[in-house]
Amino acid sequence: MNYYCTLFDSNYLLRGYTMVHSLLEKDTNSFIFIFAFDDSAFESLSKLSLSRVRVISLKEFENETLLSIKTSRSAGEYCWTCTPWVIKYCLENFEIGHCTYVDADLYFFANPQVLLDEVKDSSILITEHRYSERYDVTRTSGRFCVQFILFRNDTYGLTALHWWADKCIDWCYARFEDGKFGDQKYLDDWETRFEKVHVLNHLGGGVAPWNLQQYVLTYSSENSIRLIELSSGKEFDLVFYHFHEVKLKDGELDIVLYYEIPSASIAIHILYFNYLKENNQFLSDFKKEMFNELAKCLLSNYYLLSEQYNDLFLKFNYLSKSNKLKRIFGAIFNRLFTIKLLIRKKILIKYSVFRKKNIS
Repeated sequence: MNYYCTLFDSNYLLRGYTMVHSLLEKDTNSFIFIFAFDDSAFESLSKLSLSRVRVISLKEFENETLLSIKTSRSAGEYCWTCTPWVIKYCLENFEIGHCTYVDADLYFFANPQVLLDEVKDSSILITEHRYSERYDVTRTSGRFCVQFILFRNDTYGLTALHWWADKCIDWCYARFEDGKFGDQKYLDDWETRFEKVHVLNHLGGGVAPWNLQQYVLTYSSENSIRLIELSSGKEFDLVFYHFHEVKLKDGELDIVLYYEIPSASIAIHILYFNYLKENNQFLSDFKKEMFNELAKCLLSNYYLLSEQYNDLFLKFNYLSKSNKLKRIFGAIFNRLFTIKLLIRKKILIKYSVFRKKNIS
């Protein structure tokens, strides 16, 4: 059994539920501990009676140490502070040999078992941001992203986990200060500080808006999405995508894109539209309907371009056996069809090519 944990409050309820559903569907050998960070989230999740899931309330989870610093942190900072503590809670209170923390705004397009298989004899698995050059904020935000991180319930894993938990109690804020940022800058030196640390190699784990510029779609079907790394020509299956800054606000969907999305007609149609379609499907479980106009809006603006150019691009990749030609065509495709639109109709897409922002 693969054990996972995640945390979110009612503001992240739909995103968190969507992530959980995708993970349960793709990894049929999974069990997920969900830490509900407010009463509303706990009540909603409990009513769903999800299989292979245990919902844990704040009352059950919080301890004196966490409560002593809670008022000194914002809601987001407190969630960051608690990240190592929810993993610690799972390892200490349940008879499990490992636990993988997963961010609530991920979505799984394939079984993450291929990522877990890399751990082998290691006790810790961490993932890099893999920033594109123009968005590289490694110095201030850290090399690693606390989005998918595994600890074994052994001496090596617990040593690092306890150290991290203590550090987050001491300092965990949404600012760069003295070489620290949130919970994630602490991971920068783990390869030398701790033993048995493995940095994820699979490119399909951790594709996100801040690195999508390095890849181009080479194949897409109902059950699989394949990307190609432009610099190397390496093809890989997309395992999970980090839907950073996708928010629900006042009954509208707010997608804040601070990063240039290459081949926008394809990227948005294949990734974002499919993600929103999943959200729409799962909303019925909460007895709400607010994405109908969104789906129509996205389809009307992107479908024609996606249909025409996606077909052309995929046919080229099927016919071409040359990775060099694929990279050349991919680069041309990116430049020709990067779309810069501002759409307002139940959806707000804020698009800024060169703006930099600290990444959570």
